[in-house]
Amino acid sequence: MLSCEDLTTNLQGCVVTEDQALEHVNQTLRLFSEKLSESSRSSVKRCKERCLEEALQLLRRISEDQLGVLEESHILLLVRLLISMQLKMVNISKACRKVDQMLQHLAKVDHQLVFRETHHCLLSIVHNEQVLSFEDMQKACMFLEDSTFGRDIWRESFLVLLNKVSEFFSFALQQDSLRDGPLCYIAVKMCLQVFQLLSSEVAPLVWDGEHGDPTVRKILQALMDIILGQCCNRDTRLLAGTAVAMLINTASERRCGEAAAWSLLQVSHSEPWLLTVGALQVQCCPAGSDGVDRLAVSRGLLTCCRPHILLSSHVDFTEMCLLQKELFPLVYALCEEKLDCHYFAFEALTLWLKRVKECLADIWKMTGARLLPDNSKLQQELIHIIWTNAESPVEGVSDFVRSAFCLLLDLYEMDCQQYGDTKKTLYSTLLQRIIKLPWESKAKYHRLCALLPFLGTDMVLDQYAEIPNHLLKCLSTNHLSPCGSELYKCLIQQQRRELCDGSAKSTPHIELDLANQWARRWRPVLHEALMSHVTLLQNHSSTQLLPFTFQAFPSAVDPLLDSLDPCDPGHLHAWACIVSSYRATTGSSPWALQGSSTFKTLQLALGSAEDKVRLAALNALCCSPKTKDTPTAEEMSIMKIFIPQNLNCESSPFRQHFQAAVKRFLIRIRDGCLAHIKEQKGKKKGQDIHSKGEQDILEQGIEFVDWLGQLPYCYLAPGHSFQRKKTALLLLCAVLETCTDTWSPDKKKGQPPANMGSLIKCARARGRWDFVCRRKQLVLISGLEDSTNEIRELSAELLLRFFPPSLPHDIAAVLHARTKQLLCSPRVHEAQMAAVMMKLLHQKSQHQPEACRLNSEVSGGACMVTLLVKELEEHYLTAKADMMLAAKTKPIHGVLSALQRCLLEAPGSVYDTLDHSLTVEVLLLLENMSLLLLGVLYGDQDACAIEKDAPPSLYEMGNAISSLIAQESGGGQEEGEECVLISEETSLVLTCCWVSLKDIGIFLGSLVAKILTESKPSKCLLTKEDLKRASRVFKNILLKCRHWGAVEGCCAGFTKFCASLLSSSDPELRDIPAHMLKQGLQVVRSPRSTSVTRRAAGLPMLILCVVSAEEAGKSRPLLALSMQTLLETAKCPLPADLDQTLDLPQVCAVHTLQALVRGSALGEAVLHFAPAVVILSLTLLRSPCWAMRNAALQLYSSLCSRMLGQRPSNDEGVSAQHGLSPLTFFFHYPALQPFLLGELRGAARDLQGPQTEAKLHLQPSLFPVLTLLAQLQPGVQDSTKTLSDFLPPLLQLSASPIYSVRVMASKALVAMTPPSEYMNILLRLSAELPQERCCHNRLHGQLLQIRATLERALCPASAPPADLCEVVRRVEASMWLVTGAQRCPLVRAAYIAVADSLRSLLSETFLSTLSDTLQSDLLTPQQQLQVGLSSFHQQAIHSLCADQKRACQIWENFSAASPDLRLSLVTWVVDEQGLQQSGSKEVILRVLQSNLKEALLSSRVEYRRIYLTALVAVMAGGDSTQHLPHSATPEEPVLPECLDLLLGDLEDMRGGPEFLSLALFVSSLLLSQCSDSSTRMSVSQRWCNILESHRSPAAPEVLRIACAEALCVAGVPLMSHSTPPAIMIRLIHTGVYLLQDQNQQVRMKAASFTSMLHHARTAASQRSVYLMQVNQALPLLLDLLLEECWDTPGTLEVLLCHLPQSNLRSVLKEASEAGSSTLYEQDEANVFAEPSVMSAHVLPYLLLMVERSSESPAVAQSLSAWAEGGAAQLLDSLAVCKEFQPAETLTRSWLALLTDPRFHCALSGLLTRAAFLLRLVKTCEDLRHLCDPAALHMSLQEVCSVLSVNGVHFPSAVTAAVAGEQPI
Repeated sequence: MLSCEDLTTNLQGCVVTEDQALEHVNQTLRLFSEKLSESSRSSVKRCKERCLEEALQLLRRISEDQLGVLEESHILLLVRLLISMQLKMVNISKACRKVDQMLQHLAKVDHQLVFRETHHCLLSIVHNEQVLSFEDMQKACMFLEDSTFGRDIWRESFLVLLNKVSEFFSFALQQDSLRDGPLCYIAVKMCLQVFQLLSSEVAPLVWDGEHGDPTVRKILQALMDIILGQCCNRDTRLLAGTAVAMLINTASERRCGEAAAWSLLQVSHSEPWLLTVGALQVQCCPAGSDGVDRLAVSRGLLTCCRPHILLSSHVDFTEMCLLQKELFPLVYALCEEKLDCHYFAFEALTLWLKRVKECLADIWKMTGARLLPDNSKLQQELIHIIWTNAESPVEGVSDFVRSAFCLLLDLYEMDCQQYGDTKKTLYSTLLQRIIKLPWESKAKYHRLCALLPFLGTDMVLDQYAEIPNHLLKCLSTNHLSPCGSELYKCLIQQQRRELCDGSAKSTPHIELDLANQWARRWRPVLHEALMSHVTLLQNHSSTQLLPFTFQAFPSAVDPLLDSLDPCDPGHLHAWACIVSSYRATTGSSPWALQGSSTFKTLQLALGSAEDKVRLAALNALCCSPKTKDTPTAEEMSIMKIFIPQNLNCESSPFRQHFQAAVKRFLIRIRDGCLAHIKEQKGKKKGQDIHSKGEQDILEQGIEFVDWLGQLPYCYLAPGHSFQRKKTALLLLCAVLETCTDTWSPDKKKGQPPANMGSLIKCARARGRWDFVCRRKQLVLISGLEDSTNEIRELSAELLLRFFPPSLPHDIAAVLHARTKQLLCSPRVHEAQMAAVMMKLLHQKSQHQPEACRLNSEVSGGACMVTLLVKELEEHYLTAKADMMLAAKTKPIHGVLSALQRCLLEAPGSVYDTLDHSLTVEVLLLLENMSLLLLGVLYGDQDACAIEKDAPPSLYEMGNAISSLIAQESGGGQEEGEECVLISEETSLVLTCCWVSLKDIGIFLGSLVAKILTESKPSKCLLTKEDLKRASRVFKNILLKCRHWGAVEGCCAGFTKFCASLLSSSDPELRDIPAHMLKQGLQVVRSPRSTSVTRRAAGLPMLILCVVSAEEAGKSRPLLALSMQTLLETAKCPLPADLDQTLDLPQVCAVHTLQALVRGSALGEAVLHFAPAVVILSLTLLRSPCWAMRNAALQLYSSLCSRMLGQRPSNDEGVSAQHGLSPLTFFFHYPALQPFLLGELRGAARDLQGPQTEAKLHLQPSLFPVLTLLAQLQPGVQDSTKTLSDFLPPLLQLSASPIYSVRVMASKALVAMTPPSEYMNILLRLSAELPQERCCHNRLHGQLLQIRATLERALCPASAPPADLCEVVRRVEASMWLVTGAQRCPLVRAAYIAVADSLRSLLSETFLSTLSDTLQSDLLTPQQQLQVGLSSFHQQAIHSLCADQKRACQIWENFSAASPDLRLSLVTWVVDEQGLQQSGSKEVILRVLQSNLKEALLSSRVEYRRIYLTALVAVMAGGDSTQHLPHSATPEEPVLPECLDLLLGDLEDMRGGPEFLSLALFVSSLLLSQCSDSSTRMSVSQRWCNILESHRSPAAPEVLRIACAEALCVAGVPLMSHSTPPAIMIRLIHTGVYLLQDQNQQVRMKAASFTSMLHHARTAASQRSVYLMQVNQALPLLLDLLLEECWDTPGTLEVLLCHLPQSNLRSVLKEASEAGSSTLYEQDEANVFAEPSVMSAHVLPYLLLMVERSSESPAVAQSLSAWAEGGAAQLLDSLAVCKEFQPAETLTRSWLALLTDPRFHCALSGLLTRAAFLLRLVKTCEDLRHLCDPAALHMSLQEVCSVLSVNGVHFPSAVTAAVAGEQPI
């Protein structure tokens, strides 16, 4: 048969006819063939399916009669074309079905023709002497499943097909490579399809006659051999089980099928057995005991068999059916066993429950009894298996367990209803069991959701009162949030059902009543969540709880909003979230909810300082469930203000959400406009009376999109911050994706509507939406040279996706020249720029006209690749001749990156670009380059080719490069001269080597993977020898280079390389990575004589890459081989003559194991070996070799992290425990339980004996074991008491002489103790508290364990257990432990901690005595130094200060306290993070202020720092942005002295940045409280000087933050008083500087200063300050500057100093000079500063000063002076602009300027000053001698016009000023 392409060509040539009557048919067929051709060419599945769907619709337009007119040859061509396409798309089921529908349509004309052609095609598959190939079986399966005609033909020829399958099995099962590969799998799949789809034809061969059909018997034998383990592929075995079950299902007689099923269940036998299926009998010999055979059979029977088979009973067990008697024990055993197929075992359990539910009525009839009576064995077994596996770490198991639990509850409910059981005790039993689970248990919430419908919300919430609290905790923790929100959803949905009581009617009044019912229980919970300080809780409540709430109770929005105060920041965020969620969920407009105040609140939210508030408000503005809900004019105007103010946000998530919201807004505009256009087209002429409003909506929508399409280009020029450029590109992408008709084949959603062209046409008719003009193209091209990868990639993506497919010739030529220049740059980022440009040129050149191509000798894509290969060879030859010259002028990595992008990121096939010779040339080049570069690092090319024990060390690499530099420079190194810093030449060579090696690895791996993926049986660009050569390249890089960057990069390519080979059907190719693995393992095992510090960094990674490349869903023989070899090597005994300075194979094996454990690509596969690795690592901690101990500890740590999973996280700190309970942990790793218990018992045994005997017997594994146990999730009940053996040794370890062991033993005890044992543990420990002196270690450990258990056992919301009273009594009786009789401070501190835990239960007498004792102890001078005394002081102070009276007493004696006690007191203040008691707070503040001078004069630096921190905590409460509480002012004589000391330290820079920042903050606090005006003014000058010295970008970050905080603390009071304008100007100037700081915290604090100023000046009645966004704060500060100080000297200078220099001539001179040859560029001090944006901000205020200059002679004089001094230079720069006006075609010099940030900054400064001068000379006639206003205006407009056309865009403020308008 001809190819699709040939058939399409023939069809297009023959359907044209002269008959005019058939012209419509001809036209449709042309379009039809074009769609088929497009589908054939496309490599994207969705595109194929879309084209075929369109083709199908076109064919259906041609009626049967019209098709009948066509000649038979034409129909034949159509049929053959369609069948050919089916054969080409056998792996795309949906596409094949669409083609089948086309064939069915053609069959209406000529059924025999279609049948005959399909028959011919199928017979060519089976009538072949060769064994079926993979492609043949794919075709056969496709015709069975997706072809109506194919199925009919197979029904006639099924015997031939079965014979071919039988032949295949006979051949394939004898070869390992075939039976474990995809061929065997697809053969089994074909059997399953035959048995299912051709069951009536197959049945006689199985069930009739005495012996059955021999062919089917052979197939059955092969399937059973596969099931029983002859095949290692698990998926194939499972599918074979389904196929056999499907064969049984073909039985026409019930008894035959039932007998066959019972016979199949002999699979659990370990001895050979005989399977009988109808007339077929096969011998079954089990090959292993991995459980997959039992799983395959049980899963197959449950999936396929009819109910009567599952309900059949055996002759010996008539009272129970197969489902109960055989299948359940089989499935239960699979779930209980620790197998590699846990996921499928629990899938089978779920299937069993589903089938039981289907057959339950029949089971009742059969047994005559309940299925699940209370406490029955079946019920207990099901609950046990569900309970113990609910938290399984195996992916997917917990989901099946959840489904099983729901099915169990359904079955129990049906059981109870059938037999009239109204008590249903199981539900309440389960509820109590669930309540006892800790809140951290994820299964707790899933089970509650399942149980809720059976108990009702009232019962659940009444018995489990902690649900709201636990829900909030869940939402504060990432991994628990989904299950917590799901429980809330179930609760409120169930609540609504109960409230409605089945009524479906709903009215507004009823809805409001329902919402009020909901609000009584849930409104406080949601408000607490939305206003929480925990970010996760806020996010999850707004994205999960609120939508669920409005879905169930839409009217809940009213009670939620009623009690909110928008002026409070927390309330404002809650308001925005509620409104946003309400609109997105219900689709109702929220603007009428609270009347006219809604838009005011929205404006506040959109201008908030917090990103989350602005985003929530933006979502409320943009979202709507109806995409045709066109935004109102007010919404569009708000967006026009909001978007420019949020372009430079630093948060990446904000940018992504910002783009998504704007895109939703644009979609609403687009779909609304399209709807209006459609309505207008549908109206008749007389119906357009009321179309004015519609026209306005259409006009507004088009204008908004046009405005947004223009806006980003103003901010893409170099010189703008990365944040602004990234946001601008994202917004531009949103506009182009939404409002153009460009199809994106890689996207499932978001494609343009079919009628998009009508809207584009409408917009173009209005002169709008010119999205892809030349000047915009130039802006994006300049973005290709951005220093950041993200901007380059986004710019290139937009140019490729949305701009014309070919570049203008002048742009292409200049870009090509620039690319060649950058390809030779040694700077990595410049080489990456060139690679992106080359990719762009490569893809655009394929659409370039022949005459315009840069090289027309070769076709577009191949031309570029050939040129790059030649360029790469040239660079290689240069490096071979002179490495130093190559590193400077022709490095390899740039061309490599370009070649990689052109070959691998092009949309077409690599086979269209490469041929075999070019591929081999590239491969040889890569091999030679890698050897050359490795030789440079070795220092000897010959040595590099020799296998060595280890690669050169980093020191030797440095020496080799230094020798190379000295040799090529013709000089030698001076002896004795050693430079610490790496020289520029060394950096050049080293960077060239490691980056090139990294790129070689990445490129080679990706290239091989792409070639093999796209290869065809008849054509492959790489031979086996080529692939072996490629493997040698990887091996050399990984084993001969120690640079981690090169190794890591190479690993990415090597993994792709191995994965592509291992997935190949060719066994010889699969053997290449396996051979490399064996070589690597041999290197590990081989003894070496190298240093222990010089192991090859890449050896473990080589092994990791190979095993990671194995297919995840299948068995991993290479991983098993690696783990076994490494474990055996690590266990080998060490040599007797151990030299600890040499590398050992055992140590290398342990480090390699660590690499495998840490490898994320292996996932859960490595956990199957976890017990063996844990035991090994803990055993090796006893090794005499330090390197072995070190490696073992690292391995253990990595493995524990992998076994325990990700630690739960929340904003309040990282939890100490993981989400895995002890029961679950040991269920999955049962081998660890006896081993870990043995380690604990051994350590505890060493502690036994007389108390006088020394017990410091070190056990290296003890602390790691305790650490592992302590990280398990506590609070899980142990009904089987399997973990009770751990408690005795853990209790005994309290006596350990090692402090850290005692601490960790207390944590492990809590984790391993079930809640039911808490009281017993406390009673036992408290009973052992001594009444006289005893062993301090044991006593300290016991107290630690008591406290840890108390913290877990005590629940604040419930009454204490009765047994706790006895514990309290015993603790009170042991009070001597805190007195002087107990000499150990650590014991005393531990006792105080226990007492603090029980404080609410202790008697007043005891507490008073305890406080007296502690107070006396603290105030008594210590005679000698004691270990742990500081800890005792801290604990005692914490205990005393819990009582306000005691706190005041201890602080009143601060002056008389010892230095150590003072330090402890101020440390306590710092640690408290805010004091609760206002009385003690005032005392502490007074004490700290009165002792401030003494503290500042102290010689103890640490004391001074902590003292100032404590003073700040008390005075400011940790928040400088809120109103400060009125605090006592220090005595007047003390205040100036303290201020002088603090300011002196700041002026002389005494102390580090942290101390100076505290000093600045405290001095600002004191200055704000200074009441004497003369002192305040004199100090203010010094204070302003300090702020100005520390606000610069070069100052330490902590000092810049302190400057901003100082403005908030003292700047606002100073501005509020009658402060001289000079001080106000300085403060505002500092604020403006800090608002542009690169640190976000500094900017936020400076914005807080502005917010507080605004609040104070507007005399707002609200107590809280509204904190505004930074971009709103800047114009407000400038407004204040002109409002208060516009006529003050210095104001003009403040504004002008923020403009960049405008001397364009000097900038052009610098740009024309040769660039620097250094490898790295110096970053700007402030990368966030944007001179161009600042110029646009300042310009309106400069113009405003000109307008008001007539009111102040001083201002007029200063303006005149500026004009006189700067006009000449400005006019000169404008003249320069005219001189270099760009030509009509793009030149290299102009492109260089477009990419130069200095040019754009100077241009913005020039135009701003020129517009300022223009307004000045127009206003003031005295200055017109400087220049003619009209001429200046014309020059400005001319310059702006020319620059705009050639890729320079200006902000609206500049364009308005140039046009003579007043900027907004």
